[in-house]
Amino acid sequence: MTELLNIASKYPFIGTLVTFITGLLLMPFVIKFAKKNNLVVRPNKRTAHNGIVPNIGGLDIFLSLMLVFVILIIFNRLDFALLIGFCLLFIIGFIDDMLVLSAFWKLAGETLAAFFLIYLANIRITSFYGIFGIEELPLIWSYALSYLLYIIIVNALNLIDGIDGLASGLGVIYCLFFGFWFYLIGYEYNALFCFSAVGSLIVFFLYNVFGGSKKKIFMGDSGSLILGYLLTFFVFNFWEINAKQPIAAIFYFPAAPATILCVLFIPLFDIVRVALTRIRHQISPFSPDRNHIHHLLLKLGLKHYQVTIILMAISLLFIALAIFCKDVNIWVQFIMSLLSGGLLIFVLWRIVDKRENI
Repeated sequence: MTELLNIASKYPFIGTLVTFITGLLLMPFVIKFAKKNNLVVRPNKRTAHNGIVPNIGGLDIFLSLMLVFVILIIFNRLDFALLIGFCLLFIIGFIDDMLVLSAFWKLAGETLAAFFLIYLANIRITSFYGIFGIEELPLIWSYALSYLLYIIIVNALNLIDGIDGLASGLGVIYCLFFGFWFYLIGYEYNALFCFSAVGSLIVFFLYNVFGGSKKKIFMGDSGSLILGYLLTFFVFNFWEINAKQPIAAIFYFPAAPATILCVLFIPLFDIVRVALTRIRHQISPFSPDRNHIHHLLLKLGLKHYQVTIILMAISLLFIALAIFCKDVNIWVQFIMSLLSGGLLIFVLWRIVDKRENI
């Protein structure tokens, strides 16, 4: 087993194959289980699908990743607390898919999972990269900022999961970015974890987008929450390694916080924009609506797969921007990203307004 783990760490792309095959074998049973137990979504005013569709695709992602999770923990490559937090968040998402939890209980569950990730596993942000003249964060601020960023990322991925293939497609892109970066700097086990997530997400993407009426399945909160959890783990490692570890100049991102904003730009910018819009209109930021960026594109008459392709392409452009501008001043990168996002939304709103007034 040790020899196999060494081979997998040397060639972490194997993780993609393992989770892809595992997920592919398990998915028919997940769909059958969902339909048998009425774990489905019926058409309603907030959805755009026809027929009854299972909504526990996260179960397949969870199960296919557990094998890699357990092996890495057995050989002390991951902290056991990380797995506990992962399982807790999956359970919260699964219960929400069945019963629809209130925002309070959902946040409470996310907070409990954060305790295992940030406090017990000690996966957190400790450097502030000289922003506002702050380098090393005091312990209390380290925990506070780590928790805030964790909550934003987890819920951003949860809320962006509104159309076919979007959350999983973006997740594949993000995991590939972090996976290749970890591999190139010699963090093979982190890379293995990233590529394993890619395999799980690809299986779901295929069923979600191309499954048709009989095999189609939605990710559900059980999937989007654990995806956000995994991405938080990758983000915190990326942030800290660039701040603390010696890295070859070609792979070094001296403004890692700005890079992370670019890489996760679509869900991060969208959740902040929507929350501020709701607050401005004196509406709870947790209230559901159809004001997300994918909803704006749908209003233009685009199909789900077209919106997904457009937003994945925009994400790739922002990642390219992050790579080519990685040595630019951190504030310049922040401003470039925010202005680009603001311009994108402004143009979208103008087009939507014109179309609705025709």
